[in-house]
Amino acid sequence: MSFYFEEIHLKTVQGRPSYHCITDEVKEIVKKSEIQNGICLIQTAHTTCSVYYDEYMHDKNYYEDDYLQVDLNNVLEKIVPRQTSENYPYLSPGPEHIAYGMKKTDPNYPAVKWTMLNTDGHLRSDFLGNSVTLAVRQQKLFLGSVGQVFFVDFDQTRERNRNVEVMIVGDKDE
Repeated sequence: MSFYFEEIHLKTVQGRPSYHCITDEVKEIVKKSEIQNGICLIQTAHTTCSVYYDEYMHDKNYYEDDYLQVDLNNVLEKIVPRQTSENYPYLSPGPEHIAYGMKKTDPNYPAVKWTMLNTDGHLRSDFLGNSVTLAVRQQKLFLGSVGQVFFVDFDQTRERNRNVEVMIVGDKDE
């Protein structure tokens, strides 16, 4: 049994959910792993982000989001509306969490109260989850004929640098 681990680094956008098709990167990592048969776990540890598996739809809007992603945004907006101010439409974040967040020191992301108004991003990512596990067969990611792996950051408050972790577990010999 062998293990291989690598990260994918992404930059997200502000003002809307940030989608990234990461299928080609994951395929390349599987190839580099030299694992012939096993499983590939693709996950993110960011709590406003998701990794999911779906079909690539070809048609795109002006932001380069494919139409299925736009449809997903529209459905999620009905279920989980965007947070536009403190305590609307959510109770979170409360005063204790804001105090905690304001003590954090990250040179890339200065502590500003309005950047904590991302409860919608947390709830949306809760629906989709933070990982996908796919089979590896004959050193290829088992995707079917139209499947793709996507990463999305639902936190719309600012641009961020995000990571996706990829771990392949399996046998190197056929």
